Amino acid sequence: MKNNLQWRLFIDRWATRLVSIGGVGVIASVALIFFYLLYEIVPLFRPADAHLLASYSEAAPAKSDTLYLAVEEQGEFGLRILSSGQLQFFSTADGAVIRTVQAPIPTGSTVASVAGADPDQTLLALALDRGGVLVLSYHFRVSFDGAVRSLTPVIKYPYGDLPIDLAAQGSVAQVAIQREDEETTILAATDQGELLRVRFVAEESFLGLEEETTPEPVVDYLGKVQGNVCRLLMDRVQRLVYLALCDGNVEFYALNDAGVQLLETRQVVAPNAQLTVMEFVSGTYSFLVGDSLGQVHQWFPTRDADNRLILQRVRGFKPLTGGAPIRQLVAEQRRKGFAALAEDGALGLYNTTAQRQVLEMQVDAGSKRLALAPRANFMLVDSDSEGQAYWRVENEHPEVSWSSLWDEVWYESYPEPDYVWQSSAATNDFEPKFSLTPLVFGTVKAAFYAMLFAAPLAIFGAVYTGYFMHPRMRGLVKPVIENMGALPTVIIGFLAGLWLAPVLEANLAGFFSLLVVAPLAVIVASFIYFRLPRSAKAAVPEGLEGLFLIPYLLLVGWICFSAGGLVESMLFGGDMRVWVTDELGLDFDQRNSLVVGIAMGVAVIPTIFSMAEDAIFSVPKHLTQGSLALGATSWQTLSRVVILTASPGIFSAVMIGLGRAVGETMIVLMATGNTPLMDLNIFSGMRTLSANIAVEMPESEVGSTHFRVLFLAAMVLFMLTFLFNTVAELVRQRLRERYSSL
Repeated sequence: MKNNLQWRLFIDRWATRLVSIGGVGVIASVALIFFYLLYEIVPLFRPADAHLLASYSEAAPAKSDTLYLAVEEQGEFGLRILSSGQLQFFSTADGAVIRTVQAPIPTGSTVASVAGADPDQTLLALALDRGGVLVLSYHFRVSFDGAVRSLTPVIKYPYGDLPIDLAAQGSVAQVAIQREDEETTILAATDQGELLRVRFVAEESFLGLEEETTPEPVVDYLGKVQGNVCRLLMDRVQRLVYLALCDGNVEFYALNDAGVQLLETRQVVAPNAQLTVMEFVSGTYSFLVGDSLGQVHQWFPTRDADNRLILQRVRGFKPLTGGAPIRQLVAEQRRKGFAALAEDGALGLYNTTAQRQVLEMQVDAGSKRLALAPRANFMLVDSDSEGQAYWRVENEHPEVSWSSLWDEVWYESYPEPDYVWQSSAATNDFEPKFSLTPLVFGTVKAAFYAMLFAAPLAIFGAVYTGYFMHPRMRGLVKPVIENMGALPTVIIGFLAGLWLAPVLEANLAGFFSLLVVAPLAVIVASFIYFRLPRSAKAAVPEGLEGLFLIPYLLLVGWICFSAGGLVESMLFGGDMRVWVTDELGLDFDQRNSLVVGIAMGVAVIPTIFSMAEDAIFSVPKHLTQGSLALGATSWQTLSRVVILTASPGIFSAVMIGLGRAVGETMIVLMATGNTPLMDLNIFSGMRTLSANIAVEMPESEVGSTHFRVLFLAAMVLFMLTFLFNTVAELVRQRLRERYSSL
């Protein structure tokens, strides 16, 4: 006897320890998940920084100005183009010139300005003061000597090494060049106000092995400009032209084979300001304007109510400290960011999508030229007094801000601000759209429709099973419904997407008829049963009445679906789907919220039913028997004793079912169009946080902004489920305390 007692105490102690270890392990696991998500998310909000790597005096000849400055992708070499036409390639580490090339410009000519194509190209146009334009391109040839890598600068003249004569009687004030596929266009504005165009069209040879370019370009006269031209821009596809006047007006043209058509003239700076600089954002969809008041604004073309292209100011940016005039704007090559340099040496890094100033720093007040490396991780600043300064820039995730994640953003080419998730596209000039709002909305929408379908059925079924149903029948029904919870959700999603969605689309009228007719049919059946003679009722064992409703409801469902075509013909013009689209103005997708609600409801019902039924069945029998003994009816006992006593368990069941619906992945992934929409339309789909993570995480680059934003989405999902479970526990405890005296 003593040995048995000691053994039981030993088992009890170890069981207590194991349970405690398990509980602590669960808490530790949840905490580790939280901290790992936090570890991946924190870099998103790390501030940008810049570190000076080197400074040196440039080796430019006297009386020559630096007109163009660039840094190659690896940040090892830079290029400066001087007004004398000299191209200098130099080491960014110490400023040593590694190669000097004199551009083939006429003797006595100087370069007035340099224009590049879209920032991710290295095609340049040199405008000469005597009316010519020289086109050149450069790149760095990579070679290896054993394990040593070396870069050799290479200059090419794709359209000949002689300048193209555009303005024989004057100089070229501004020039723009763009190349897309087989066509290159050069626009030039002369000091006489003339707008000229040159086009080159590449044609494949007969064998398709090489390209042949038209050898003699034709110069087209496009018109005359009134005013002093400060900047000339042309988009990548060579269809839109922006001509900036120094008084602050921008003339917006459509460019075609016949010439140019003026679309609009718009004042883009304040009335008391002067336009100082204008540059494209990467992709050439939008442009930036800097003025004499130190303000920077972003503009791009949109369509008005009459479908006409107009210029629209999209956003302004935080001005640099000091408010000095903006001297230069430099766009990043691969992101929607830019750098702004003011005349007093204030320098700022910005991102257009996030509408935020990422970094502000002070460089030499005499700084006049700025260049960013293609990856925007290096920066070169040219100064009159201190030569050149070479900086390392740490700015990994400038696209992320509160507004870009949660607010409406006016994206390029969109007619208005909107909530959009679109993380990738086929082109490098794509503007990432990382709004989490439509994903959270889709998650809540899917859970709402799932609970709208599942909660009433599960709770009412649990009430009937736990309180009214015959014990033998309960012994069959409860295990069957609980086994439904073991059904893989991928199977439910597969059936919902490939079978249920087409069936509902073809029988919309029958389905909605069933929603109306089925409750009425149950009420009619109940009334008939109530009016039956006592002897007839006695023939049915108590608690088995619901068994006879099964064939009855199946018959009602068959009638509703069979009569669906007649209902459509009488009420919806023969096609309810078309009626929903035309009359209600609602988009209809075959895989929609209705399908998701039913499919996820099927997955959630077993959880809610099992927990709620256990809570109801566990209500002490002396409470129900005492209520009945005092004269209360079964319904009164149910509503005033059973439900109140079981309410903590029922509420916990609903909240756990809601948490299951919020975190569901496969059903939403397979039963919806997986589109991040923001509407409550029951006939449209959605994209949820969990489905988005499952789809995009395998394709995201590790450590990229996209990768870390997906972890942020996982954190939001984690917090949502944690919030629901915490609220459920608090309410459950409150209900338990309130009704513990029953």
